Amino acid sequence: MFCVVVRKQSFAASAQELGVSNALVSKRIAILEKTLEVRLLHRTTRKVSLTDHGTVVHQWAQRILEDADQLEEAISQKGTTPRGPLRLCTSSGFGRNRVAPAISVLARQYPELEIELELLDRPVDLIAEGFHLDIRVGQVREQHLIARRIAENSRVLCASPAYLERAGTPRELGDLLRHQCIVIRERDQDPGRWRLTGPRGPEAVKVGGPLSTNNGELVHQWAIDGHGVILRSIWDVGPSLADGRLVRVLPDYSQEADVWAIYPTRLGTSANVRVCVQFLEDWLAKPAP
Repeated sequence: MFCVVVRKQSFAASAQELGVSNALVSKRIAILEKTLEVRLLHRTTRKVSLTDHGTVVHQWAQRILEDADQLEEAISQKGTTPRGPLRLCTSSGFGRNRVAPAISVLARQYPELEIELELLDRPVDLIAEGFHLDIRVGQVREQHLIARRIAENSRVLCASPAYLERAGTPRELGDLLRHQCIVIRERDQDPGRWRLTGPRGPEAVKVGGPLSTNNGELVHQWAIDGHGVILRSIWDVGPSLADGRLVRVLPDYSQEADVWAIYPTRLGTSANVRVCVQFLEDWLAKPAP
């Protein structure tokens, strides 16, 4: 219950998820604080947050829950038959187009899994937010997590033929300074600076334009509409490049953006995580529909 409260940052939301009363949640947390003789949570009218002692207790609580799961796997057939909760997250565009169809098939294959998929276009604290797995496109910076590459991918520069006819075609990376670039605020992206690898190795260029968003599907459509140059993943813009709605710009440049499965070290032996990661790796190896 304490872990749910930390994840939801609210007694009321936690009570709703657990199917109990607000009073019961409040009472249980009070008993835990009294037993440990420390305050675990800062309480305000809007949300609750961890104290320093609460952070330590939360880390241990996560270990206890995960150890209990692994105990069950060790003495039962759970290791070969995934069942129970699996909370995973990924970005919205990749989630809708590639991960969600895979999860649909995975759920039919393993009907005892209770899968919760959240689409989040922001940095995610896997442990604090209670996720078992993050499917991420782009860089992985957290050294305390396991990162397994499950698909190759790169981001490329492209624009519509109409825009290039109107504004001209960039001939070198510095030319982007004079072009309208559609900026997206993604998890691993610095929205005002594009870092790419080209003939001279890694380079960076400051970009800007009148349009920006945190949604990759909007960026893609705005580029097709002729609003400017974008930096998008091959998995996303590949069909538009193939049918001519978009054209590669500066084709010698690209940005590495592989697809990673990221999970806490202690979940490395979890059957649910292990089966899901392998399934997604096999799924992403197939051509997109």
